[in-house]
Amino acid sequence: MKFLHAMIRVKDIKKSLDFYTKLFDLNLVNEMKLEDCTLYFLADKDGQTQIELTANDETPDEGYNAGNGFGHFAFGVDSIDNFTEKMHALGYAYLYEPYKLDGYDLKIAFLKDPDGYEIEVIQG
Repeated sequence: MKFLHAMIRVKDIKKSLDFYTKLFDLNLVNEMKLEDCTLYFLADKDGQTQIELTANDETPDEGYNAGNGFGHFAFGVDSIDNFTEKMHALGYAYLYEPYKLDGYDLKIAFLKDPDGYEIEVIQG
């Protein structure tokens, strides 16, 4: 068995596609139009990790609420400093600035995507 993807519903598919493709270098690998929505599958460069962005035909004006069960997506980066420069150049900002995790050789930071889903960035 292997894990295939995680799915989130998004309010503005263009903003979400820009966020994940430009900032995290994910590639749009498949698009499926269903009866009431369109599914957009994004994958990392080796195709091992995928996120499905679902754009429903009828989206609530206020968007979606992730509730209190969803935590975050996590992405590994080679350099959090380089990632930070790229993030700022694209107009995004951190929710929690980069910091070193006590007792571990890890540097982490958090930001939110256009729909408010939290993203953890890890350099380790």
